[in-house]
Amino acid sequence: MENNTKIKFASAFEEDVYTGLTSYPKHLSSKYFYDKKGDKLFQDIMNLPEYYLTNCEYNILANNTKQISDAFAGDDGFDLIELGAGDGKKTKLVLRYLIDNKIDFDYLPVDISQNALDDLEGSLKEELPSLSVKPQQGTYFKTLERLSDYNSRKKVILVLGSNIGNLLHEDAIDFLRQIQEAMSPDDMLFMGFDQKKNPQTILDAYNDPTGVTEAFNKNVLERINTEMDADFDLDSFFHWETYNPETGTAKSFLISNKKQEVNIKNLDLTIHFETWESIHTEISQKYDDMIVEWLASQADLKVTDSFTDEKNFYKNYIFRKK
Repeated sequence: MENNTKIKFASAFEEDVYTGLTSYPKHLSSKYFYDKKGDKLFQDIMNLPEYYLTNCEYNILANNTKQISDAFAGDDGFDLIELGAGDGKKTKLVLRYLIDNKIDFDYLPVDISQNALDDLEGSLKEELPSLSVKPQQGTYFKTLERLSDYNSRKKVILVLGSNIGNLLHEDAIDFLRQIQEAMSPDDMLFMGFDQKKNPQTILDAYNDPTGVTEAFNKNVLERINTEMDADFDLDSFFHWETYNPETGTAKSFLISNKKQEVNIKNLDLTIHFETWESIHTEISQKYDDMIVEWLASQADLKVTDSFTDEKNFYKNYIFRKK
């Protein structure tokens, strides 16, 4: 197989597609689900009755707004840096409280999708016109390299939506360690973790009967078609979800329902699929307190507080440096 280090790729997306589809087993990163269409599909997923995560975290923030906001506040104000800001629906609960109580802070939403940031900035100007907003487009890891620039006052790093669940434990520890290294002693991390629960509840959340989750997963194939002049037939793939209650790992796959070839012209690449061959597209890790505390300790962080919904489906934890 050709060594991809010899190929000139036009983007990280092209390189990751080449690497993922020439690997065995095949894989594609869920971060490439997101473009204008993917952003809209994810908003639709968050509104599905089966997708409990959004409502659980919204209720946690709505029912504990004062305690959470008081924990965030610093003597000289603070910078609220949100990784993966999305539409900001949940964050706005805290932003509104902070503004209403005249607490000094700047809001720095970070997202890989410029489209999501533009929509968020527009809605914030309308709903919270006095808010100081400084959007940052990019991946979490690129942003973390710049976080240490914000050291003149307290930083609160916000990661909602159980985004850490898209990482295997080893990668999650690396992610937490990078955040820890960018933190000063007074800083804090506020992060959401989806909890282990009835396995059927988890499967239903990622396998809705209306097919929105399937369309969201397939959007990565649609993007490859559009952006790399490929010929994926979306109807010849279907979405499949698994959950392992022992490891707490939910996995999403796209399965080829026939033997086929896909041509990606921009990469000068032909990919062969056997019938029932899979492309692994996403993991969604589930947690309990013991796992979260172990992850934190591996990254030289400690849990200092947590908030949960009434069903204990979901938890937001506060972390500080050890």
